[in-house]
Amino acid sequence: MGLFDGLREVLGIRAETDATRKADPEDLFGMSTAYVTMEAELGYEAVGEAALCFSEVDSADFSDAVEEVHEILEVGAEETGTETEAHTDDYGYSWVILRDDDFEDLVTSLNFAADTLMERGYGSRLLAALFAFRDTSGRQKGGEYAYWAYSFRRGAYYPLVPKGTSDRDSSAEFKLESKLDGELDLEENKEYWYALLPSTPNSHPWE
Repeated sequence: MGLFDGLREVLGIRAETDATRKADPEDLFGMSTAYVTMEAELGYEAVGEAALCFSEVDSADFSDAVEEVHEILEVGAEETGTETEAHTDDYGYSWVILRDDDFEDLVTSLNFAADTLMERGYGSRLLAALFAFRDTSGRQKGGEYAYWAYSFRRGAYYPLVPKGTSDRDSSAEFKLESKLDGELDLEENKEYWYALLPSTPNSHPWE
């Protein structure tokens, strides 16, 4: 499943109907402890990047909501130093990309961004939040990056380990699932582990 197929399915009626529970931006704070486990026990280091993916609405009010998100992040950057970038990918989906060596700041900023869109009534447009890690163990096959993705349609996390641009390292994903089970609210149904894959090898899905 490619990027387009994965995002199309996220927006599908089945994902909406089968939602396990209501998504909550507060769930993103679960990564504040999970990243410690990733680094200390699994050989993955946080790379200082995270992103929020959402689908646009052609309306002035939605544009105002997105502008408010960026204004909030810019104000917060004065204190945290978190860099913010807006990006629209080849499939028309929008990303808010955050860069900060302080992982706690990344989590907090993503929470603010997602919470703002929800408060403005656009929670249904939120697709996923991704936190990027780099494999330092050399055990990962076919790529250097791994991600924890939070699905707003399912209200749960799942591991994402791209292998090139059209495949995934399932063994690495299952290992991450096993290690973080109980520390994060995980998506049990692997049918909903959406493949947000990069367009070029060893790059991020939002690039």
